[in-house]
Amino acid sequence: MKPSLKPINPCFSSGPTRKRPGWSLENLTSSLVGRSHRSEQGVKKIHEMVTLIRDVLEIPDGYYVALMAGSCTVAMEAAMWSLLGPLPVDFITYDIFGDLWAYDGTGELKLQNSRVLKAEPGFLPDLSQVNFSHDVVLTWNGTTAGVCVPDGNWIPSQRKGLVICDATSALFAMDFPWEKMDAVAFSWQKGLGGEAAHGMLVLSPQAVERLESYTPSWPIPRVFKLSQEGSFSKRVFEGMTINTPSLLCVEDSLDALDWCKKTGGLQTLIQRSQANLKAVEEWVAATPWIDFVARDPKVRSSSSICLYFPEDPENWDLPKSVARALDQEGVAFDILGHIRSVPSLRLWGGPMVETSDLKALLPWILWAYEKVKSNAL
Repeated sequence: MKPSLKPINPCFSSGPTRKRPGWSLENLTSSLVGRSHRSEQGVKKIHEMVTLIRDVLEIPDGYYVALMAGSCTVAMEAAMWSLLGPLPVDFITYDIFGDLWAYDGTGELKLQNSRVLKAEPGFLPDLSQVNFSHDVVLTWNGTTAGVCVPDGNWIPSQRKGLVICDATSALFAMDFPWEKMDAVAFSWQKGLGGEAAHGMLVLSPQAVERLESYTPSWPIPRVFKLSQEGSFSKRVFEGMTINTPSLLCVEDSLDALDWCKKTGGLQTLIQRSQANLKAVEEWVAATPWIDFVARDPKVRSSSSICLYFPEDPENWDLPKSVARALDQEGVAFDILGHIRSVPSLRLWGGPMVETSDLKALLPWILWAYEKVKSNAL
């Protein structure tokens, strides 16, 4: 039978993700629309946002935080184009975005002595094979397959190379070992439910030292530049952005960050995301025709929860039909898995998602599955 209870908010997209509970455009009336981002007030707003980011994410003192254009993508490319080159590079990849960083390093920058440590969707590569006398590039949470790195114990505190990490769908939802990282890229559109097109880049003191001691052999596009004539562009990390940001989007991120603090801070956000994963895990355990793409619970993401149908794992027809039925009922929007991953459904389980909404959705997935199967007979 068709369930009677629907999620209050049917937005389960993995990016841009849903807004915080209680969000409204009316909360953004303090934005500096029509003002310059270079004005005293504009720089102050950006600095306030960066300070809140540092506070909520518990970023260590001595690390530099900057607002970048182009979402997480430009933040990652800026780090790669500016920092990579003097050492061999190990690329760790187990999802689509890890593949992109590996391609850009080997195919575009043509880095010599590079290695790609790759695993199939649903699994991690053997992290014991990583060489930390090399630079290392990885994605912490694989949004397209629902696999995440469980901890940072495998990364030594003392290492010759830098660790460059795409953490966009991990931050605000899971523990993260900042002290093991040298360049971290993320965006507002994931954990914060913020608007797209803006990214953040965090650099360790070791990364800054690399910027001041090494000049890449290739020309660097202006939007990727983190240094000028051998000197670290510190002003970029003090609110003087490389290009013009949207101050309306900045205000939106401030609103979300303020909610994060009032809710209880990082540990509360992590608990909310873990509760979402637990609700789905309990349902999957009782449902024989569906399973997690990430088989091992130790590496299962609480933010990008990816589910597949074991009866026909190579066929997109079933997940497409289920997702379409739920969309038509106004129950769940944008939950079809990434087209370049395995055929799957993908539910965002980050901290802005209410566990009650996920619990309300799960019986609808059962309804849609049975409807699709009965029509196919």
